[in-house]
Amino acid sequence: MRRVVVTGMGIWSCLGTNRETVRESLYAGRSGIGVDAARTAYGYRSALTGIVEHPDLKGLLSRRLRTGLSEQAEYAYMAARECFEQAGVDDNFLAQHEVGVIFGNDSSAKPVVEIAAIMAEKHDSELLGSGLVFQSMNSTVTMNLSTIFHLRGINFTISSACSSGSHSIGIGYLLIKQGLQDRILVGGAQETNYLSMSSFDAIGAFSRRMDDPARASRPFDRDRDGLVPSGGAAALLLEDYDSAVSRGATILAEVAGYGFSSNGSAISQPSDEGSVIAMSRALNDAGLTTDDIDYINAHATSTPQGDQQEAIALDRLFHGRRALISSTKGMTGHECWMAGASEAVYSILMMQHSFVAPNVNFEHADQYSEPLNLALKTVDTEIDTVLSNSFGFGGTNSAIVLRKIK
Repeated sequence: MRRVVVTGMGIWSCLGTNRETVRESLYAGRSGIGVDAARTAYGYRSALTGIVEHPDLKGLLSRRLRTGLSEQAEYAYMAARECFEQAGVDDNFLAQHEVGVIFGNDSSAKPVVEIAAIMAEKHDSELLGSGLVFQSMNSTVTMNLSTIFHLRGINFTISSACSSGSHSIGIGYLLIKQGLQDRILVGGAQETNYLSMSSFDAIGAFSRRMDDPARASRPFDRDRDGLVPSGGAAALLLEDYDSAVSRGATILAEVAGYGFSSNGSAISQPSDEGSVIAMSRALNDAGLTTDDIDYINAHATSTPQGDQQEAIALDRLFHGRRALISSTKGMTGHECWMAGASEAVYSILMMQHSFVAPNVNFEHADQYSEPLNLALKTVDTEIDTVLSNSFGFGGTNSAIVLRKIK
């Protein structure tokens, strides 16, 4: 089996639109959460969201290519550009080598709503335009990236709720490990428009702390009252180790293990057992034990049940161990379909710069979070090995082990 490494990363999030800005935000514990007035006008009970800058693609892409891009595909394009640049992959390289693409994305609501509105008003499908076809499909990200960058390898989208981005890394890792591909662009993307999240607001999933947005997302805190939706895109170039070395690429980290499970229970019910299985499989795949983990990037989204079940799972596996734990969602909110990929980027940035980002807004433990070794402020420390968790609706669980190359 081949070793799989990361040779490039790109990020477009509410913490910043490049790796350096994001690293600074993580180290400072700086929130990217704000209030979106459009959500209030539309009828949301909570207008909280991660504030993500919209990219200007004029001058970067032709009008023809821009027409088919959904919002999340635009974010993904910017993240992929930064990723390829860091990896030393240009148009000539892509023309000469087969590169695949796998992204996590589980919705494309805005173009679907726009299609329905035009049809309801005009009753004429000829007025829709061709671009909305490619914007409205869940595969909008991978179909656009493969076209823009002329990618000729594996090409598909993973739709697995909030573990989509993590599973994209895991599946890319397995394909390269088994020798089926040499390089795959993996990641996750999430739309942030107000049309995309009203159903989550309807079930009371969101925090209502609109008077203090930066303190609204409170992973593991006793007084948490719901998640804050967010989004953007993250991209990583996975590559066979020998291939990376032979072309002189800088290796950022190794993907050492991947674990997964399904809870098989109620559609929105998290499970400590499912979480334990996914984490244990990732550790076993990496040939590691809990004592080998330096840092855990928790899934914890700031929901009462989700945080509780993950805390139980973490305590079952890591009680008394040295691994520091934090959820970066206190700063970012829940980046949903991109979260597993963005948190891999966040974790590698911490690994590269020797710090653990804080679990912000944690003030009072509950009985489940009290035993956890949470990093409540930024900790300057060497990180060699990271476990990153992602758990989603429908009981889909994913865990990734990342480590410094040895």
